[in-house]
Amino acid sequence: MTTTALRSNLDTLRDLNRDYIRSVQASDVRRFDEILASDFVCSNPDGSLVDRQGFLKQAALPVAISNLEAHDVDVRIMGDVAIIHARTAYVLPDGRRGAGRYTDVWARRDGRWLAVAAHVTRC
Repeated sequence: MTTTALRSNLDTLRDLNRDYIRSVQASDVRRFDEILASDFVCSNPDGSLVDRQGFLKQAALPVAISNLEAHDVDVRIMGDVAIIHARTAYVLPDGRRGAGRYTDVWARRDGRWLAVAAHVTRC
């Protein structure tokens, strides 16, 4: 992969990561429907595993947290697969600060980057 192509892919994945975080905060199911692969799976903080349909259903619910932000975002590209690790910070309904981490796996399919897996933790 050329330096220009790598930079372009990094920019695309960083934009998608921002979209993903924004979509969580806004319960934006329409955007998730665009960026999730048909075989997407997510490991939730409670240990449950949900498929794409289950994730879209839970994403449609209003979130109780506010000011969700991603920090220390690390994007690694390995050919047609990318892994994004990051730390999250947010505010709980009672005003306390919350934090967590996530790992998202993206795959380039038919020239588009799609999320294929996610793992979310909360501290």
